[in-house]
Amino acid sequence: MIVPFFGFGIVCGMDLNITALIVAAGRGTRVGSGTPKQYREVGGIPVLRLAAKALLAHPKVTALQVVIHPDDRHLYGAAMAGLDVNPVVLGGDTRSESVLAGLRALQPQKPDIVLIHDAARPFIAPNIIDNVLSALKTHKGAFPCLPVVDALWRGESTVEQPVDRTDLWRAQTPQGFDFTTILTAHEQARAPAADDVALAHQAGIDVAIVAGSEQNFKITTLGDFIRAEKEMSEKMDIRTGNGFDVHAFGPGDFVTLCGLEISHSNGLVGHSDADVAMHAITDALFGALAEGDIGQWFPPSDPQWKGAASDIFLRKAVERAVERGFTISHVDCTIICEMPKIGPHALDMRSKIAEIIGLDLDRVSVKATTSEKLGFTGRGEGIAAMATATLVKI
Repeated sequence: MIVPFFGFGIVCGMDLNITALIVAAGRGTRVGSGTPKQYREVGGIPVLRLAAKALLAHPKVTALQVVIHPDDRHLYGAAMAGLDVNPVVLGGDTRSESVLAGLRALQPQKPDIVLIHDAARPFIAPNIIDNVLSALKTHKGAFPCLPVVDALWRGESTVEQPVDRTDLWRAQTPQGFDFTTILTAHEQARAPAADDVALAHQAGIDVAIVAGSEQNFKITTLGDFIRAEKEMSEKMDIRTGNGFDVHAFGPGDFVTLCGLEISHSNGLVGHSDADVAMHAITDALFGALAEGDIGQWFPPSDPQWKGAASDIFLRKAVERAVERGFTISHVDCTIICEMPKIGPHALDMRSKIAEIIGLDLDRVSVKATTSEKLGFTGRGEGIAAMATATLVKI
């Protein structure tokens, strides 16, 4: 029998510590060799990051712990950049060992409830978490399931006998438990278990069944990635913003572009450091968010921004994107000038922008062009820059 959802009640009150634990230490060999499946991208976003953001977005989840394979530190860092999560924990040889490592790491935080989730289930919906938490009002454990609806047969090359599918369920995650109860069960377990419900059942813990969802599927095969891409295309809010800025040459012996000081016969005139390229990128991000422009956020009439480093402005735009639930997917900036030469500095510029935004280098483009001696840039009177930014939210 599925336990219905009636609301949160006392168990899931605001004062409880409800912590999510993602198990991400597996190798995912059924997908094939190469990058473990939890770090492969769906819709341009790593699977692990999608799962983490879905859990963190739930208003009742107060913290997130992730357990990873020791070889995946660099992959984890790139996938989870900017998310507010606990320090990562290294897993063991089995799923049970990895879960136990995560639970022990959480002990000092004294969670009341823990939600143990598979990294390869990126589409966990809030109502499933609600259902699990509701069932924990009256049970020590609960997990989402789907009924088995297909006919079942036992056999090898030919069928031997049918299998009654009455009261058979397909287990999903997150699997929720009273924290102390499941930690004790793991510590006293004598053998690994397929999942935490199996281990809890062995320990005699009462585990409730709640309604799951077909969208909460586990990515296991290459075909599942195709399905996941389709899901993402239906869920994603994709936005593109454009930015454009100009600054005139004035006194000085260097210009600041993308945070780098480049020697030149003139400087650039502006209320801040006049970093025309970074200003264009910042405006592209604000534009994608439909939140005005850099001048509205940092008015040139305000003396506090006189001579300010432009990374302050860019970091604010990035902060706003994160607060709105967006992931910055790509940035492209074109610098328009006759001099100085941009090519020798382009890689360092890309690296600087990537560092500030939290992107991989291959998601940041900085290039240059001239205006063929036409206009104010062609006459050497200043520098212009244009930029485009792509933001994604599911």
